[in-house]
Formats: sequence, structure tokens, C-alpha cells
Amino acid sequence: MKGNIPSKKKVLIPVRPPLLAYLKRNNRATALPLQYEDLLRYESAVTLYNQEGEDTLWQTVYYSQHDFGEVNEAMKRIYALLKTEGDVQVLDHLTVARIDFCTFGNTKPFRVRIINRLNDNYDHFYIKKTDASRIYGLELEDLLSPNRVTFLIDRDTLIEEHVAGIPGDDFMKHNLEDTTFNQIRIAKEFIKFNERCFIRLLGDMRSYNYVVDITPDIEGSQFRMRAIDFDQQSYEGRKGFYLPQYFKENNPVINLGMQHMRPPAVKQYQMEERSLIAVRVKASKDQYDELMEVMMADELSTPEKIKQLREELAYHHKHHAFLKCESMGELVKTNIELLLEKGFKDSDIFEVPTQ
Repeated sequence: MKGNIPSKKKVLIPVRPPLLAYLKRNNRATALPLQYEDLLRYESAVTLYNQEGEDTLWQTVYYSQHDFGEVNEAMKRIYALLKTEGDVQVLDHLTVARIDFCTFGNTKPFRVRIINRLNDNYDHFYIKKTDASRIYGLELEDLLSPNRVTFLIDRDTLIEEHVAGIPGDDFMKHNLEDTTFNQIRIAKEFIKFNERCFIRLLGDMRSYNYVVDITPDIEGSQFRMRAIDFDQQSYEGRKGFYLPQYFKENNPVINLGMQHMRPPAVKQYQMEERSLIAVRVKASKDQYDELMEVMMADELSTPEKIKQLREELAYHHKHHAFLKCESMGELVKTNIELLLEKGFKDSDIFEVPTQ
């Protein structure tokens, strides 16, 4: 198998009229007071370092005094749209503390830190270029995962709320040396996360593309892995690209699972997650069907990648239905239909990675 990296930099896929109509019907589209391109008018930028003095690949940007007044007001209104459905009563005690820009990644995001002057508490949100792959990924996350996500679009601008958690790579550096009980829970959550990604064909879940949310429990802690990068939703042709287990960056948690998990337990957690996804599909059936109808007709990848993925999925599942698929959306729907029919094939998660 080839190394599990993207074949080449993915281009942004436009939001075509059927997807935009879906987003409007489901309250995802709204008029924004400022567009992504407006934020590119910054005057200067300085490298942002973390507490250890390491380059974060983000830059803090600064605007002229004239532009900052406009940007500050617009950012507060966007935050109100995300958090209070546009109720402007919250604006008086909010201000923009910092705006950071990242040139790494397809959507080149701005990260906005909003601070509450009454108590110095702060929150973040992101402003990015629109990309249909990412939007389908966000919608599938909201419908099929245990996580809710909030986002808004207006023309070429995408607004996303911040997903709280420890970046996966930092989590593996500092949080795996734990009690056996918690290590087992971490391995269990990775099994479920791996299953969620493969079922809905979300790719490139290397450790820095998801976060880990830790919730203290009566005994030990509960762990939730949450995707934060949806650029590779149903784009690549390699089946292994949609299985986090095959990324070397995830080897530390794979090794943890190999220590503590046996095949019967792995199968149990896979079945649990599939059952939960099936319940979510049925609970949101009308919206799910509407999304699938739009996604199946959309152009999200190249014919070569679609052909490769349908052949690899057909071989993996030993099911010929995949060979009839002509789009990435059809492959996603067929994968989920196989899940609903209880015909989804297991994968051996805790094996020695070969990449």
C-alpha cells in the first residue's frame, strides 16, 4: 500500500446551486457583515509561538486603525450570529482580542479570539474560504456523529465555531501515560472514531487533524475524539486514507490498543458505533436523504479517484454495489446503506501499521 498521504494538494471545490439551496433550507446560509477577502487587507503580521517557544504555523495579523474598527464590529456580529442567532444585545461587552492567520492548509483560515470584557473569558471562531468537501464533511459530522457543529456560509466565506479539545498530537505526547483504566478508554474511543471516519469516508485523520475532549468521570475520565479538519471528505481514492488506523501519526494510540484490546472487545465497540450511527440516520432521515441526494449529484473528486475507491471498497466489503457508483456521494451512501443492512465488514484496527 502507498504511504497514506494525499496524492497532491486538493483544490477548493465550489458550492454549486443545489448544495447552496440545501444550506439555505437548513439555516446554514446567511448574510455576513464581512467576507473572507476583506480580512486579507491586514497591514502586518508576526509569527505566533506556543508556550514552549515553537512556531505554531499561525501569524497574528494587524490592521490599520481605520480598518480595525470595521473588522472589530463585523467580528462581533458574526459571533452573535453563531452563538445567539444574531441577537445584538451581547455585543456591548465583546471585543476582538486577536486575529490569527494560517497559510497552512487548503482553506487558509483566520482564527478570531473574542473576549468578554466583563470577566475576561474568551472564545474563538474561524473564517475560511468555502469548500464543498468541507461543508459536506461538517454536515455529515452534525448528522451522523455524537457531535453537533455550527457553521454559516455567505458566498465564498465559511464561518465555523471552535471545537474545544487537546490537539491529537499533543494528547499523544502528554496524556497517554495514564492509568490502565483510562488507557483502555482511550483505545476504545479510537476504535469508535476510526469507525465513524470510515463509514462516512472522512479522510486524512492524522493526529493533528482531530482533538481529544476529556471529561472527568466518577472513576477515571471519558474521552471523545473529534475531527476538526473536513477538507478531505470523500476526495481521495485510497480506502486506507479513510481509516485513521493507517496513519503513522496515530501509532502511539494504536500501540496502546495492542496492549489492552483483544479482537472480541474491538468487534463489540465497532458494533456499538455502527448501531449508534444507524440510529442517527433514522432520526434525521429527511435531512439525511436530502443531503445524500445533493451529494450524489455533486462533483467532489476525479473519475480516477472515484474508480479506485469504488474498487477498493467493493473488494473490502465483498459487495458489488460499490462498482455501480459514479460519484463520491454515491459511495458514501452505499457505505452507509451497507451499515444499515448490517453488512459492514470489520477492519483489524490494532495491527502493526505498515506505512
